[in-house]
Amino acid sequence: MPKPLERHYDGIIIGAGHHGLILGSYLAKAGLNILVIDRRLTYGGGLATHEVTEPGFYHNLHSINHFHISETPWFKDLGLDDKVTYITPRYEFGQAHRDGTALVLGRDLEETVANIARFSARDAATFRDWNRRAEAITARILLPERFSEPLPQHEREEILSRTAMGRDFLATTRRQPLDLVEELFENEHVRLLMLFKISLFGTWLTDTLSKTSPMGSVIRAFDLQTGYQLCQGGSFNLARGLMETFIASGGSFAPQAHVARILIEGGRATGIALADGRSVRARQFVASTIDVHQTFETMIGRDQLPDDLCRKLDGFRYTPWTLFGLHLALNESPRFAAAGFDPNVDRALKWSIGADTMAELASAHQDVQAGRVPKIVQFGAGPLSLIDPTQAPPGKHTTYAWHVMPLDPDLGGRSEASFRAEFADAIIETWARYCPNMTKRNIIGSYVYTARDYTRELINMRDGDIFMGAFNAEQVMYNHFGYRTPIPNLYMAGSPCHPGGAISGGAGYIAAGLIARDLGVNTWWQPCDARPALEALADGA
Repeated sequence: MPKPLERHYDGIIIGAGHHGLILGSYLAKAGLNILVIDRRLTYGGGLATHEVTEPGFYHNLHSINHFHISETPWFKDLGLDDKVTYITPRYEFGQAHRDGTALVLGRDLEETVANIARFSARDAATFRDWNRRAEAITARILLPERFSEPLPQHEREEILSRTAMGRDFLATTRRQPLDLVEELFENEHVRLLMLFKISLFGTWLTDTLSKTSPMGSVIRAFDLQTGYQLCQGGSFNLARGLMETFIASGGSFAPQAHVARILIEGGRATGIALADGRSVRARQFVASTIDVHQTFETMIGRDQLPDDLCRKLDGFRYTPWTLFGLHLALNESPRFAAAGFDPNVDRALKWSIGADTMAELASAHQDVQAGRVPKIVQFGAGPLSLIDPTQAPPGKHTTYAWHVMPLDPDLGGRSEASFRAEFADAIIETWARYCPNMTKRNIIGSYVYTARDYTRELINMRDGDIFMGAFNAEQVMYNHFGYRTPIPNLYMAGSPCHPGGAISGGAGYIAAGLIARDLGVNTWWQPCDARPALEALADGA
């Protein structure tokens, strides 16, 4: 039997991250002969779990918290529940304060409202009102749109404007998230945690300063029924389940195969050429799940691109920050002094640590914008092994800190090694002010992982951008990069496409339905379509 790179295929998918594996699984199950190819020996992209501190301590170096994954259409269609387990914690967000108080947001509305009321009765009432609206908007607008090809802006707005719910949603998307949060809430601690809830990685102001939010991300501050989950055993288990599904569906995987060029013949994509000189042909399509510049400028070349696409590439923006990651193996899970105020803060999935005021938040943001190492240490973290004991040896624990950082911060003459060690110490010192047990004695092992590391490992994370494209209003929803390209038979199916970066599976799922439709392949699944969902709002009004 010929080896994977010695055969021709119906379709070739570049990149074995979760989008590529989802796309490949759907089309292989539909009867197409599919090759997924990756430069690296492993697969899964940002679904990476490694023992980097001590044996038996599993650390998720990239993606950790996954939004509503077990309820996504692709997770259900592909039967992943038989292979992968997701944990849905009761408490999703926790924020301890230097005054000994703590604010915790959970899945239960009454409990969450009561927690907010300890800080502000008015803010509690505001949250209850907006939660009622947000739960309906999430179920009937946000989730259908998340897994559907975006409607053109004018058509979407015309449909949504027919109903009170749709108009309410549109009005919210036209507001700057930061302005809306500051307008709605009076208490500083409540404002901070709401901004943290909206942001993707505790990147707070960076994610909330867009003039508008076409995807409606600000609604995430108020809904409780959907939320983040933890993949049992580590994030790589989702990648494992997807690869097992892809192979069982008849797909082929070729690792350690660096794609040098996408073959364009007769104006159409016809296959790939590898860096070692070999080529593989695709009879019907090639799909890229990597970044847009590597796809079009490196693998094709601007001389083969239409002028409109070149201008689009020139205007494409990447996230203007990176992550400084600190991964820890511990004797004890972090214990907050503020647990005396609310014991559930210790087991909230996502912690906001270090910024107690909006001024502190603004200071850290301004430092990052200016290319400086932030003076105020403020980061996102979480008690991974407390929620999922399989991620550490019995009786031991893991945790992490993710701190926003410029790509090339001014180190003030320090070496890179000195900076990494000193900033890791600064994170621990800050942590210890909130959690007295976060001492050197509690730490068994530590591992620093920054943009200098992950951009070498995952070269598609251009400029340290873990999303492969900024989540600004000009690049989301109806403004996303697009699944079809001007080159026939060539598709995009990764993070530059709707619904964007992070672990959503949306781009791979949506592209599967679109490619199947273009090729005239019968779909064994029912692809999502937001149009009838949005039109049903008016029918039910």
